[in-house]
Amino acid sequence: MTIRVLIADDQMMVREGFSVLLGAMPDIEVVGEAVNGRDAVDRVRELAPDVVLMDIRMPELNGIEATREIVAADGAAKVLVLTTFDLDEYVYQALRAGASGFLLKDASARQLADGVRVVAAGEALLAPSVTRRLITEFSKLADSPRVMPAAAQGTYGELTERETEVLVLIAQGLSNGEIAERLVVAESTIKTHVSRVLVKLGLRDRTQAAVFAYEARLVRPG
Repeated sequence: MTIRVLIADDQMMVREGFSVLLGAMPDIEVVGEAVNGRDAVDRVRELAPDVVLMDIRMPELNGIEATREIVAADGAAKVLVLTTFDLDEYVYQALRAGASGFLLKDASARQLADGVRVVAAGEALLAPSVTRRLITEFSKLADSPRVMPAAAQGTYGELTERETEVLVLIAQGLSNGEIAERLVVAESTIKTHVSRVLVKLGLRDRTQAAVFAYEARLVRPG
């Protein structure tokens, strides 16, 4: 199955470069480009891509707001944010907006293609340096006195003990295979648990599940 990709970046050279790199992959098709966040939202509606490569700093509508609109309106397109080290301050905001993963703009062609495949498959993708920034943000959150909304508490209470255990391990960054090994069960069983967790919590993917676990304080950075 071919993965349909939309590239959103206000720099023409970046768009063309990524188009060439991804266009060389047999299982990936670049279906369009967007020059700013507003254009990205419109193009997603028009082209129905599977994955959107989203820059953060763009005119008219930034990548975070564009991600929020795309996630709210579509439900199918996954957003993979492309960032540089000095933009990591926006990572947590983009996660909250519904982004499924992050890659640094200096990623290799192979890393870029693999990132698109991972996100298209519904998995989370975080570059190591981005993850460090994310842990910092989670640490601030854990130290704050904010109380989780009652509605979220009620949703969390619908999870079984095993589903809660799986959610915590997702937030710790474990893959399905690693979770299966940790809990001594079949990987197919873990896939079923993950699907049920996402459905019960009304989440799109593992990235949002990790955010939920931290915000519900089921997991603390450390």
